[in-house]
Amino acid sequence: MNYLIRDSRKEDMVQVLELIRELAVFEKEENAVEVTVADLQQSGFGKEKQFHCFVAEQEDKIVAMALVYPRYSTWKGPIVHLEDLIVTEKMRGSGLGTALLNEVVKYGRKLGVKRISWEVLDWNEPAIDFYKSKGADVKRDWDVVHLDEKGIANYLANI
Repeated sequence: MNYLIRDSRKEDMVQVLELIRELAVFEKEENAVEVTVADLQQSGFGKEKQFHCFVAEQEDKIVAMALVYPRYSTWKGPIVHLEDLIVTEKMRGSGLGTALLNEVVKYGRKLGVKRISWEVLDWNEPAIDFYKSKGADVKRDWDVVHLDEKGIANYLANI
């Protein structure tokens, strides 16, 4: 399978957003995506770059992506968070997931991070099995906590 893995470019964000929407449908959250191409372009390529994105390109079409950003652990120090690793449905099983994860791990090593972390839905057993096969420790005893925009507003209204 011929594909090229590279750092994303600003103009790739149109296709990256398509992948994000495909993931949202897979995760049964198709109406949850609020980010726009302009948001991705500003956040990834603006004055204060907020993420780094790798893409896999085949015949001028982006068929997979991995988006990461820096975080800090009070226990470990600098870490990288893998927000999403997305392989379009028709390309799953092609090795692209491994190739992108390889790039993320090499990127983390280059930055000198102490950990690379990410979340996976508890019902996504194929992804869980994939990550475990790569040596990842899937923490089944942790719950993810979010405070969305409405939650932030409600929180602030009550203090």
